[in-house]
Amino acid sequence: LRYMPFGDSITEIICWRALLWEDLQSTEWKSVDWVGSGKTENNCKDTKYDRDNEGHSGFLAINIANNKQLVGWLQKNPADVITMHLGTNDIVQQSKPTDQIIAAFTTLVGVMRDSNPKMKIVIIPMGTGSYNSKIQDLNKAIIPWATKLNSTASPIWVVDQYTGFSGSSDLRDGVHPNASGDKKMAAVWKPALIHAF
Repeated sequence: LRYMPFGDSITEIICWRALLWEDLQSTEWKSVDWVGSGKTENNCKDTKYDRDNEGHSGFLAINIANNKQLVGWLQKNPADVITMHLGTNDIVQQSKPTDQIIAAFTTLVGVMRDSNPKMKIVIIPMGTGSYNSKIQDLNKAIIPWATKLNSTASPIWVVDQYTGFSGSSDLRDGVHPNASGDKKMAAVWKPALIHAF
């Protein structure tokens, strides 16, 4: 079973992946192969965990979709389960409107399913920060969008990383999770991933 953590810097330069991998070691899913072209993290002090991921700091969902980058990433590292955490950069860097970000998400889900018609997809609404109102507009649009695209063969689950997450105490720089934020993210990812596995 192959799992790809896919997203931007909140997937790449963080430690929730290390915590999640450690949490899965006590489950039947400890041998899941994490895949992706990168191994970057945030000095997590864990030499054991599978660092493979497809996190790309600064990347926009719209650009990944338009440039067909996920096509190549999935050709090199096929997956059965994928988590997608994107959209923050589209808002923060370029103030992209919600409908354009959702359209990019639709394209990306199509790429995932072209790669694997039985792809299990877990999507995470964004956290909090200085662009909170625009991020919440995107979060509100994700639920009906995911419901519409959901299928039996390739289900989409939306997990809530917003509720209980503090923009002041769980972020190290106003955007990326600190140690407590990483713990909260790993705790939310774990049941969703186990369900998808």
